[in-house]
Amino acid sequence: MNDVFFEERYALMRGRIQEIQKEEVVKEPYGEYFRKTADFILMVDNLYEKIQKGWLDSASQKELEENNHALYKDILPENYGASYGNPAYAQKMLGEEFGVLLSFLYAEIRGMVVFVYEKRLFDMTVVLELFVQIYNLFEEEEISAKDVKDAIYWYISDYSDEMVGYRVREGIDPSLDFAAKIICDSDLTDLRYLYKFGEYITENEIGMANFLNTLPEEKIQAMARTFTEGYREGFVLGGKDITKKKTVNIRFQLGFERIVKEEIRQFAEMGLQPVIYRSAVHSVNKKQHHRIGYYGAIPNQQFEYDHKDDAALYLDHEFIQRKLRVLQVAYEQVKELAAVHGGPACMETFGETPFVPKKTKEACTLTSHQQKLQVSYDNESGQIVNRYIKGEERSFTIIAYPVKEIGEKFEEIFEETVKLNTLDNELYRKIQQSIIDALDRGICVHILGKGENETDLTVSLHTLENPEKQTNFENCVADVNIPVGEVFTSPMLKGTNGTLAVSRVFLNGLEYRGLKLLFKDGRIAEYTCKNFETEEENKSFLKENLLHHHETLPLGEFAIGTNTTAYVMAQKYNIAHLLPILIAEKMGPHFAVGDTCYSWSEDTAVYNPDGKEIIARDNEVSILRKEDISKAYLGCHTDITIPYDELDKIWVEIENGENIEIIRDGKFVLEGTEKLNEPFCG
Repeated sequence: MNDVFFEERYALMRGRIQEIQKEEVVKEPYGEYFRKTADFILMVDNLYEKIQKGWLDSASQKELEENNHALYKDILPENYGASYGNPAYAQKMLGEEFGVLLSFLYAEIRGMVVFVYEKRLFDMTVVLELFVQIYNLFEEEEISAKDVKDAIYWYISDYSDEMVGYRVREGIDPSLDFAAKIICDSDLTDLRYLYKFGEYITENEIGMANFLNTLPEEKIQAMARTFTEGYREGFVLGGKDITKKKTVNIRFQLGFERIVKEEIRQFAEMGLQPVIYRSAVHSVNKKQHHRIGYYGAIPNQQFEYDHKDDAALYLDHEFIQRKLRVLQVAYEQVKELAAVHGGPACMETFGETPFVPKKTKEACTLTSHQQKLQVSYDNESGQIVNRYIKGEERSFTIIAYPVKEIGEKFEEIFEETVKLNTLDNELYRKIQQSIIDALDRGICVHILGKGENETDLTVSLHTLENPEKQTNFENCVADVNIPVGEVFTSPMLKGTNGTLAVSRVFLNGLEYRGLKLLFKDGRIAEYTCKNFETEEENKSFLKENLLHHHETLPLGEFAIGTNTTAYVMAQKYNIAHLLPILIAEKMGPHFAVGDTCYSWSEDTAVYNPDGKEIIARDNEVSILRKEDISKAYLGCHTDITIPYDELDKIWVEIENGENIEIIRDGKFVLEGTEKLNEPFCG
């Protein structure tokens, strides 16, 4: 299908929607919904025509700002109470039968905003056709919710070939360079460039870009070098050949383009082209409310959260099988590109106002059957991706910086973070080796909380058959995982028992209060938190967002974070609750539920700098890949950290009954670790 074909279809739909805008054929309250939605569509269409004529280059920053606000105005928090994007409002105005369906339609139509910037005519056309199709149903005397739901189902199913296929290409094809061109070809001192992405732009993104423009070029180069070298080191330390790779996926939040531009230049020196794709827009490509890719400001996190399970409207066994076939075909079509893709290089941010979601009872929720289907899809799709982008051949890196929203001390915190990201690797490697030497003598590790923290957990360790050449723990400094500071292992599940608790933690953008997990033989047996008034709501929240719909998850990782500098920085500026898990996990012991640290690459030998092989790459779940790969991987890995101030002790139990203390009363007491306590002393 060529562009002319879609231009004709799009023009036909636009003409019909112009008629709908003025019609009063559909009875109320539905008529008002369709007219208002038609108004929004035609506003976006008008922008499309302006963009075609070069308006983005000629408009003033004020014009661009006003346009940007108008595009996202309807779902901003101050307007969300009367937005059809709000499932609660939609149901109140349109009724229980149709409210959730038409709220989904409205949310899907909002994807047009970014499609007009990328000039993706297919995506614009098919969603308008869905709108007109559903409008036609409401023209009938008798309206069937089943017919509306069927229209949504077949829209998702019929176009999944194109939507999922394009998403696969976005992840590995450097010729899809919409964002890369903006970054590389724009004058980044002219902040109008920010509005060319089509994302929501606030003072935060503008302020961030302005701030980076004040920094000397050598500082930008150094920050980029920390990031790109971390990526390269990941290949070196993993014994992987980076020269076989041709592309790298750069993920970031808008406002950081000056650093990204330099990263692109440095990656080019390594022979790597950038792949920079937007976080998913179509419902079929989204992973709940998580943003994977580049993105601007999030207009309303509650809107994102309310629509995270919209797949409930179309998720069934037949659709899952179709989507898996589409995914397989899509990767097969671009297998040469997939084979030379190196993996993601992620720039995280922190400092945004923490989001505490509200449970909207009118929003879509997955049934227990659909939850199992989603788990099955995640498992099988992971296998497909790994066949084409092999885990044992790819790597990654990740780093984090504060954003302006963090407050008036932003510049101080930014400077502290830059220093944090460049701490002395060799110093930490030596100190951490002292911890590993002690841990390797043990059969298990005990972690005990203090005060109101109820943690009392025993973590079972693998048996070292040859301690002279083997180790359980990886000595992790700042390469793929920046900043420096942890030793970690994939523990044995049998014998791992007890309670893990933390008063407050932020995971994947969500706050968890009073989180408590009970482990029996390394698997979550009970779970609760204090986010909501009822236990039922708390358990539902955890199952959706922490367990990712699994009935249970194993303990895939146990680690001891050693970055006391990060901890002191967090206390000094009172920002512990704002830090991403990337930094927070280095500020105390942490525990990951889900897959192991070596997921999909367990058979690749990994060595510490002392030459010892890290043999703890499997556990009783991941080893099942040798019998049935569908039982080996969970598709998630979520780190939970206990901060030093909630920690009483960590000690290693030796086979002869002797104990070796590593931490006591939140301080390091093991010989060779004394320097880690220096930041506590000011």
